[in-house]
Amino acid sequence: MPDAPLKQTPLHAIHVALGAKMVPFAGYEMPVTYPAGISAEHRAVREAVGIFDVSHMGEFEVTGPDRNALVQKVTCNDVGALAAGQAQYSAILTDQGTFVDDCLVYRFEDKVMLVVNASNIDQDWNHIVEQKGGANARMRNISDETALIAVQGPKAEGLLKPLASVDVSKIPYYHFTDGKVAGVQCFISRTGYTGEDGFELYHRSVDAEKLWHALAGEGRAEPCGLGARDTLRLEAGLPLYGNDIDDTVTPLEAGLNFIVKLDKGAAFTGQAALKRQKLEGTRRRLVGFKVQEPKAVARHGFDVYLNGAKVDLVRSGTVTPTVNASIGTTYLPRDQAKAGTRFEVDIRGKRAAVEAVRMPFVPHRTKR
Repeated sequence: MPDAPLKQTPLHAIHVALGAKMVPFAGYEMPVTYPAGISAEHRAVREAVGIFDVSHMGEFEVTGPDRNALVQKVTCNDVGALAAGQAQYSAILTDQGTFVDDCLVYRFEDKVMLVVNASNIDQDWNHIVEQKGGANARMRNISDETALIAVQGPKAEGLLKPLASVDVSKIPYYHFTDGKVAGVQCFISRTGYTGEDGFELYHRSVDAEKLWHALAGEGRAEPCGLGARDTLRLEAGLPLYGNDIDDTVTPLEAGLNFIVKLDKGAAFTGQAALKRQKLEGTRRRLVGFKVQEPKAVARHGFDVYLNGAKVDLVRSGTVTPTVNASIGTTYLPRDQAKAGTRFEVDIRGKRAAVEAVRMPFVPHRTKR
């Protein structure tokens, strides 16, 4: 049976016109980089402002009297702690406490929205539907009708402020509000995946091109692709599903204890398994590392050795522009998962020395 054709975001024609290198990603044809290159795009976000098309992400809308109770059941963070206009990072878990996916939860006055990874839209949807039971809640998959543009960097607020119908400087971190940007109705969220200040603009797919043109270009935001998105999020120590976290990993192993509210007053899928793991202790933890040998680059999938024995794979790994070194992540046994631990990565048949370091590799500069 032939593979399904790749989907395209509403901004596909713009990416092609800009000369972006397009690659398959999570069932979509996406820009990995533009002619300026990954390093220039990365630096634009660290030093000024960049713009990303992330319309491939999935969005589920949950309404009805039991909407909050349903989302409490299927995610591990505490939706009850959110006021309308607040968002939180969370996860959808298996009964074993491992990741089905990580997600963002947005609480509105009359609904909740879950934002999930593009590669997991179908499995997330089916998983939540299976958990729904008799809950008086209605779910809608609004992914195809929703576009998402991320504007990230220390000059993001300055770019948006004159274009927005609301004062974006008054939106706190992990809060959002309704408003217009360049005449396009959005909900404007102070969130991102880069470690820098910035916003994510959710809007109708039909308005995506108008909004992009108002934000991107010379003197405004630098167009950025998946390549820079990956180097930025790795430096910021932010996990990527399929690399750092997956269905074999729990949030406690991944160092994401802050999203697990074991005593939130509502049972959730995976809760019992995580309570056991917290009591017994994790056997491994995610660590960041830096390669000690010049020109050696540790990449995703390379074998990791501790005291001569293979213990894991490189989960994420590349050379990043701000750190200007080969960095990565892997899982080490709990008693060794600390800064200063020396171990090795097999790089094309040669074992290179690496050292565990504290994450993030670059301090976050999000506006609190």
